[in-house]
Amino acid sequence: MKHVHGPLLTIDLGEHRSESEEIDDVLERSIGGRALGTRLAHDRIPFDADPLGAENRLYFATGPLQHSTMSFTGRMSATGLSPLTDGLLSSNAGGFLSRNFTGTGYSAVEVTGASDELVVVHVTDEGVEFEPVPDLAEATVSETCAYVEDEHGLGSEHTVVVGPAGENEVRYASIMTSEERAFGRGGLGAVLGAKGVKAITFDGDSTRDVEIPPLQMEIHGEAGRSDHVMKRQGTTSVAEYANTVDALPTRYFSELSFEHIDDIKGDRVEEKKYKKGTCSACAFACKLPTRDEESGLETEGPEYETLMAFGSNSGVDDIVDVMKSNKLCDELGLDTISAGDVVAAYLASEDEFGNAELIHETVEKIAYREGIGDTLAEGVDRIHDELGVENWSVKGMEFSAHDGRTLNGQGLAFATSNRGADHMYAEFYPYEYPLVDAEKAFEKEGLEEKPPKIVELENVNAIKDSAVLCKFSRSFVDEERLSTLLDAEYDELLDIGGEVVALERHFNNQRGFDRGDDRLPYEVPGFDDGLSEYYEERGWNDDGTVPDAAIGDESGVPADD
Repeated sequence: MKHVHGPLLTIDLGEHRSESEEIDDVLERSIGGRALGTRLAHDRIPFDADPLGAENRLYFATGPLQHSTMSFTGRMSATGLSPLTDGLLSSNAGGFLSRNFTGTGYSAVEVTGASDELVVVHVTDEGVEFEPVPDLAEATVSETCAYVEDEHGLGSEHTVVVGPAGENEVRYASIMTSEERAFGRGGLGAVLGAKGVKAITFDGDSTRDVEIPPLQMEIHGEAGRSDHVMKRQGTTSVAEYANTVDALPTRYFSELSFEHIDDIKGDRVEEKKYKKGTCSACAFACKLPTRDEESGLETEGPEYETLMAFGSNSGVDDIVDVMKSNKLCDELGLDTISAGDVVAAYLASEDEFGNAELIHETVEKIAYREGIGDTLAEGVDRIHDELGVENWSVKGMEFSAHDGRTLNGQGLAFATSNRGADHMYAEFYPYEYPLVDAEKAFEKEGLEEKPPKIVELENVNAIKDSAVLCKFSRSFVDEERLSTLLDAEYDELLDIGGEVVALERHFNNQRGFDRGDDRLPYEVPGFDDGLSEYYEERGWNDDGTVPDAAIGDESGVPADD
């Protein structure tokens, strides 16, 4: 089975020192990326750690496919204890960082402790340096990237950066790379900010050898020749269809379609796109560099989830206003989905849907924790009572689009996801719109036969996040091709993916998570039976907990006494 190679680098911020250690026994079973980060986090982060405390650890890791020249591989993974959900989670980002990370020669980088002063950490194949940067306090992402390039000659593709939101410990702060790509969900930017890290740079010429099958070039060629609509409109290509089938959250989830969708849908985004955008080594080029000629505003996006959060869910019908919200979040270091939903909750409480000026002011207040922004920085789960609105979150994470009230299987998948209300954890929605071939599709209503498929999708996505492989490769990398690329039987890969999901769940169980956390703010027909079927399919207890013995037997992690 293909996996990454190289030692683990540990960066101790409290002591301003680093050390490396061989972890070959972990790598052989973990592939890389999310699986590697999850295994290390499960073993090394105390179960009772404070997500914003020095004892939390943050892991960055690539997978074996970052050693290829194949499309859909310009991504990497970050794993840690989330200040938003209070559970273990992984987030991944695209862009151009991953190949520079592999150049350091490490399979993973672990960040622990906390610095007494704001620092930039420089990681190379020759060592680690700690640079105090007090003048960068509350600098924006682009200002920080400009500093690194001016002082060290390293472009933004070498960096992970937190904006003011991360420094101010906003619970849904993102880690940014390549300026406009985000490790978005779960607030890992606040973890890095709480540790006193403004940025980490990666550079070197010590990439390890991982032999990837020639199939990579076939996939790469197909990606380049494809005329897929995402090449023109990114994920916004689904917006009009989601609206038509009543799966587009609108006005803080009070409605399921937006009457002004024509003003913000994919066609409007495509009109603002002024050049191609891509990730490292990817010929699919589905990113969205956009520009409004009248105002001069330039950003990347918005993608569909941002279009929902700052568009329909906030009652905004001007694509330029959504673009500005997107730009502000990238500059300040905020997850656009959580930020947009939190702002939508505030708009609902103030009866101010559609007030773009208020939205933009509020985003800035959140990042700097000023006025009402200090409250909103805590996330919907912690503040909904204070605002007098419903709690639209799962496990503390705000909802993405693809509404589960219409797409019932996606609704159950939101509930079972260890990350919370995130559409990419199982990625069930394509099977219900459907965006897949008819023979693979499910009816939107009900949960019949869906729990086993959710388990399979969660497991295979854990493998893709470990390889690391972009989810938008779904039309190009089927079961057989994934097995060939990773030199393993598909069933073995599913087993490893299941171990990753179980490790996440086991860690969260130790922090008090159980069946009561696998809930939704709305009813889905057959939900309780579907949830029990999901647990049974996984071999878990009916209370939503993972048996300690199963963790010890299946993953190599010793069972608790």
